[in-house]
Amino acid sequence: MKSVELFAGAGGLAMGCELAGFKHLAVVEWDKWACDTVRENQKLGFPLLLDWKLYEGDVRHFDWSSVPEGIELLAGGPPCQPFSMGGKHKANSDSRDMFPATVEVIRKLKPKAFIVENVKGLTRKAFSEYFDYIQLQLCRPELPPQENEDWSEHLGRLRLARDNLAIVDNGLSYSVKATLVNAADYGVPQKRERVFIVGFRSDISTDWSFPEPTHSYEALLYDQWVTGDYWRRHGLQIPEMPLSLASKVSKIKKSRIDSKPWRTVRDAICDLPDPQGSQSVLVSNHKFQDGAKVYPGHTGSPLDLPAKTLKAGGHGVPGGENMLVRTDGTVRYFTVRESARIQTFSDEFRFHGSWTETMRQLGNAVPVLLAKTVASSVYRALELAAESREVVRVERGEDALV
Repeated sequence: MKSVELFAGAGGLAMGCELAGFKHLAVVEWDKWACDTVRENQKLGFPLLLDWKLYEGDVRHFDWSSVPEGIELLAGGPPCQPFSMGGKHKANSDSRDMFPATVEVIRKLKPKAFIVENVKGLTRKAFSEYFDYIQLQLCRPELPPQENEDWSEHLGRLRLARDNLAIVDNGLSYSVKATLVNAADYGVPQKRERVFIVGFRSDISTDWSFPEPTHSYEALLYDQWVTGDYWRRHGLQIPEMPLSLASKVSKIKKSRIDSKPWRTVRDAICDLPDPQGSQSVLVSNHKFQDGAKVYPGHTGSPLDLPAKTLKAGGHGVPGGENMLVRTDGTVRYFTVRESARIQTFSDEFRFHGSWTETMRQLGNAVPVLLAKTVASSVYRALELAAESREVVRVERGEDALV
């Protein structure tokens, strides 16, 4: 199935889509460092990227006429700074808001489905009207803003169209679902809450819903403090359980746990050498970075839980999300390779640039495993829809689908 990728960054969402079975006809990213990372991995022969036609530049300047209409998927994560909890929260008044550009590409390409990813901050109460506006634009891309029409006026017109199905231009519309998910619930060793907005073109018959979680905190607590299997897997003696967990673990003992345990930082990086040791040079992007400090509100990620949300940046990231708390309570920065594992990138995938620059790429990335999970569900829904259409055509005696 054919696809395109917008705002690709270092390629987390794009690689997840490739793993799900989609083949990108165009991959667009404006940041030079992220593009250099993609190009370096292409030179190194990393298989998922070999056939990517990478365009370094603004999605608004790409020649979309080079991509056929009606491809199966458009995917992308528009820049999140306008909505990020750590940003200035300017939303539509932020020049980095690329949702309008995303809708414009959907209008041109008319993909059968799209996957749009963004930060949890998009769901903040302060952004509720604009979040509704984003979703309605994606539902009705055939109704673009008119000249000199501000976004609130356009929102009113889109709401009117939603309530009056007769108000259409060329009939292009999408069934859209927005879901807030935690990556840890899908096997990513990181508590990373993100919004996925998934749409299917209205002529595609599907009852798609977001994939059910496969992992849970309760299962991790059971693994650690009921059976002790977690510690034994890591060759450790079972430590004393924190008193703060006693009540919760007591309840879990009586529960049936069907999910897998959340994956922890220790699970993700346990087989990597100490970055301050001599063996670290044998692992790409596994260089020690000095300067980590603890101060109020900047405490790092514990070993035996999923990591805090990696953020775009290096030193001084609010909350200390890019730091590891050692067993003795001291801290150090995650190496690039450790951060890549936390974002579920392959060890064969190399990042280009300084530690600060590569941490920015990683902090902006979609975890590859989460991307694959979402994209696989969309791929299967499109397959089932095509099979259903084929059955109807055969029953009607029409020509087979091409």
